[in-house]
Amino acid sequence: MTASAVDVVLPVKRHRVFIVALTLALALRGLAMLGYRPALWFWADSFAYLTSAAQPVPGEFRPLGYSLFLAVLAPGPGLELVTAVQHLLGLALAVAVYALLRRRGLPGWGATLVAAPLLYDEFLILLEHMIMADALFVVLITCGILALLRRRITPAAAATGGTLLALATLTRTIGLVALLLAAGHLLLRRCGWRVWRNFALAGAVPLLAYATWMAATSGTFGLTRADGLFLWGRTATFADCAVIRPEPELAPLCPRTPVASRPAPPFWLWAPWSPIHAVRGEERNALAGRFAWAAIRAQPVDYLTAAGYDLRWLLRWERTTDPDAATKRNPYWFPLEERPLQKSVRAVAEAYEGGPAATRIIEPYAGWLRAYQRFGYLPFPLLMVVLAAALVLAAARRRVDALLPGLAAAALMLAPSFLAGYDIRYVAPAIPLTCLALGLAAARRDGRQENGWAG
Repeated sequence: MTASAVDVVLPVKRHRVFIVALTLALALRGLAMLGYRPALWFWADSFAYLTSAAQPVPGEFRPLGYSLFLAVLAPGPGLELVTAVQHLLGLALAVAVYALLRRRGLPGWGATLVAAPLLYDEFLILLEHMIMADALFVVLITCGILALLRRRITPAAAATGGTLLALATLTRTIGLVALLLAAGHLLLRRCGWRVWRNFALAGAVPLLAYATWMAATSGTFGLTRADGLFLWGRTATFADCAVIRPEPELAPLCPRTPVASRPAPPFWLWAPWSPIHAVRGEERNALAGRFAWAAIRAQPVDYLTAAGYDLRWLLRWERTTDPDAATKRNPYWFPLEERPLQKSVRAVAEAYEGGPAATRIIEPYAGWLRAYQRFGYLPFPLLMVVLAAALVLAAARRRVDALLPGLAAAALMLAPSFLAGYDIRYVAPAIPLTCLALGLAAARRDGRQENGWAG
């Protein structure tokens, strides 16, 4: 065997367990590409993202990060390119986590085991195949934290981490939580002013630029014009105006439905009967925010109880319920039946696709994937146990590097229930971060270090 052949064979042997796992994960994503063409849709967010991709102007409810991602891919062959890129990004993230854990001393089988949820969790595969911001957000937030996990953080690594976390925040605003935690991580590690300068500039400049763009187009300096609306939707599930005694201009926002009969927070934003529609004009978000904070101050126990009640879903072993028996629909299951696009959204979807855009179900590939989704996931109670174990182990071993992804996972998993409401999509970013925290907490302190961004 020649020297060059040996150079190729040795790395393959060293990583053969992960290569086999990666190949099987690629096959699962191949089933999604073959079985559900061209993509999966989430009503009505998917079409809002496509609309903003065609006309990129900062909107009311969400920043433009994902829409700009779609716009960059628009010259390609359509939606299948989007899903293919998202699947490849998911696999690349698993490779990056595996590479870091190997550099920190975990054996090949151990690093592969820790990275397995990134490869095989059907929910991550589902989100990668959906025209939604979540898959991109998961990659950006995890890679941003990965960039800051070097033993010696360089100014270049800090700038990379800050940029990625800023882009994550421009994809979903909850990324700001991870950006602030990363800033605290750098403070704790006393990284020096050059590192801090680069991180602060890289993290702040994209956000300030976007907020300035928003101000120029809408008059509001911020990332969205809906933070108050979402918080109002959270408080509308418990708000009692007899206790709050709101100002006259806030009174129209009082929920009229008995507390015991009130639906979840999203309904208060989108349902036609919601009192939010009685408030018009530029001040709607500000008024909703003022009402929400008044409700929180007047009813703090009810606020904590409502958020805690939402978090009960983290104790459910099954990821989600089966598709409704009548409609056979559930946005978090690979669908059983094809569903035509409604006329109101068909045009924007077909304009991006360049042809018919409704999801086509191709058997037997779709059926194999539906069978897999019934067991191929990390149950949330187990995820929480793993996260708690990782945080305890990191604290006991004084592994500061493991605390950053662990705390970020906890914050990203818990914060939405206090700010807007629970949705199982919001737990997705915690999966890779929890795996990363566990691997770093368990790694040897004398793990071999190599040059490179993940070292």
